[in-house]
Amino acid sequence: MPPDHSAVEAGPSVQETQFAAITDEPDTVSEGRHIQSSEFGRADLEPNGHIPDKNDNVAHSNYGTTNGTANERPASGITKDVPTTTASPRALSPDLLRGLLMVLQAIDHCSVSQGAWRHGVALESEQDGTIVKKWNDPVPWTARMLTHLCAPGFMFLLGMGIVYFGRARSKLGWSSWQMVKHFAIRAFVLAAVNELLFTLPFGRGRILILNIVLLALAVNYLLAGLLWLAVNASEKVFATLLESSHTSSDDDIERPLLQDTITYSTPKPVSEWAIRCSWHIHNAILLALTIITIAWNHWLSPHHGHCPVDTPPGYSGPTQPTSTNLGPWFDFWFLNVQYKQVISPFPPLAWLSPAILGLLYGRIILSRQWKAYTINAGNTLFGVLLMLLFVLTRLLHFGNLSENCLRMPEQLASPGRNQYLASFRSFFYIIKYPPSFSYIVFTMSMNFFLLALFGTLPEKVARRIPTLLTFGQSALFFYILHLMLYFGLAMLVKTWFGHELNHIDPMTGKPAVGTEGKPAVMWVTWLVGLAILWPLCRWYGRFKSTKGVNSVWRFF
Repeated sequence: MPPDHSAVEAGPSVQETQFAAITDEPDTVSEGRHIQSSEFGRADLEPNGHIPDKNDNVAHSNYGTTNGTANERPASGITKDVPTTTASPRALSPDLLRGLLMVLQAIDHCSVSQGAWRHGVALESEQDGTIVKKWNDPVPWTARMLTHLCAPGFMFLLGMGIVYFGRARSKLGWSSWQMVKHFAIRAFVLAAVNELLFTLPFGRGRILILNIVLLALAVNYLLAGLLWLAVNASEKVFATLLESSHTSSDDDIERPLLQDTITYSTPKPVSEWAIRCSWHIHNAILLALTIITIAWNHWLSPHHGHCPVDTPPGYSGPTQPTSTNLGPWFDFWFLNVQYKQVISPFPPLAWLSPAILGLLYGRIILSRQWKAYTINAGNTLFGVLLMLLFVLTRLLHFGNLSENCLRMPEQLASPGRNQYLASFRSFFYIIKYPPSFSYIVFTMSMNFFLLALFGTLPEKVARRIPTLLTFGQSALFFYILHLMLYFGLAMLVKTWFGHELNHIDPMTGKPAVGTEGKPAVMWVTWLVGLAILWPLCRWYGRFKSTKGVNSVWRFF
């Protein structure tokens, strides 16, 4: 849907909420007043340092506004003041989704830290071109399928948040250079946190780069931010060129043969037709980039996502080759790498696609005032379309990065049959390292369904869901703290309940020690950790709200 130029821009009391991922920054400033997003997930005006209570009548983001009068910035730049709205529960959906993804992510990290079970839906791996022969147990299999939603969901919300951030700062008069500087500083902070949080403690001086996820977020935040600036600038230029071309054609027809006088006129305003055409074309470019940046995971796969048929009997694991011929530093950006001094299961450019999709989604959401049920219906429709694409990847054997790789008993019992139709778990086997097309469409389908679900909740119900808004609005703080907390708790838990496992710890090269076989220990630890994190994140949200819009504390 192109920009609706009947919509207009609200006054300064309307919040520009940021719906980024781990790197969320829900704030803006207008006419000397700080507009914050509190732990309640609503917009809070802060005139002269005062944070109002929940009874203040303050407008929220235009995401899902029900009456179509909240903030709007049409592409034409035509603005005037209209009445503002009260907070809409639909505006809470992205924060609730981010909070849920943080809670699910904690399951993964809690289980890994204490060795509660093998990491993956299959015991071997979830890597491109890896032969797998045994499923994980039902509980860890289910937990892993749920946590699959996290990484693409974070990248998607990151891209969406950049659009909201850019529009908010544009209203404050920020130049493109100021935004570039902000994107670069924030990316540097994320990369530095990655080194301090992962490389130094786990690398123990032997590893220079240990990229778990934050480095990929840093790179993609910078790239998506620069892409948004480029699209924003070229969209205006292209609309002007279209208008000039259209006007020149009309002038050629109407210009008299002889012109005795020279006249000067001001440039004509860009027409709605040119603006709409430019908007559609740039959205098509973003959609194409979304597809290209996931397709290159298949193009660059050393074995194109196929496992050889003639493997030795009993063999399981990755097939050869596991790298391209373009060198280790090229592989670092696109493939999972494990060298002597560099370990990166999250190649940055392999995860760029959901961030670009978030840019596209954010542009569409901000193009006009959508009613709540329209957004919910749209999210549901997107989810259904992506799920249909996922089903087609199973039936037509494309976009999987795991062709002929399932060697479970059910496949061996029916040779020649479609491997994905041999069992329920086979149908949902998806490759995460690097993410396959089927992985992205399945996980993003579920994320869109969750956005639609959260959007249907009454506001009172949405605000009372335990912890989600608090975690969703202090996500990077939660991320850092939960890793330290769960790995610290794991030391105690393994001392009390741990035992030697039948596989090698990849970090130490020695037999692993964990609580495998005692799932109750993991679930209790997970809940205890969340109970500890909730008041800390709530406190940090309040602390962050007292800081200026350019404070580094806003990054967390």
